[in-house]
Amino acid sequence: MPFLNLFSDLLYSLMRLIAGFLFACHGAQKLFGVLGGPQMLHNPMMLAAGIIEFVGGVLIALGVFTTFAAFIASGEMAFAYFMGHAPHGFWPIVNHGELAVLYCFAFLYIASRGDGVWSLRRLAKSGHA
Repeated sequence: MPFLNLFSDLLYSLMRLIAGFLFACHGAQKLFGVLGGPQMLHNPMMLAAGIIEFVGGVLIALGVFTTFAAFIASGEMAFAYFMGHAPHGFWPIVNHGELAVLYCFAFLYIASRGDGVWSLRRLAKSGHA
């Protein structure tokens, strides 16, 4: 729909914000045992995942160090897919890895595109912060 092109920059920033927020929620589950998930501080890989998800998700959502945080988050999701899901079957729909694949490629796209128009970094650069 051509009229949506008028809003593509705003929609990108909204997508970045929502993806980052949801990713941070996964990290909050692992680190703090909130939002219906168990705290996973006893497992070093889950602790690392929780830190990447929470801190990375917050940075991505806010638009601060977005490229770096999204690239790390994308790599974590690729690692999670191949370590936790792929051994249970080839297809993501079968091995329950759809979310890991979707996050991996969404964050790779965000890493390639950067902060967007709605970001704290852009706000700070414009002198309004």
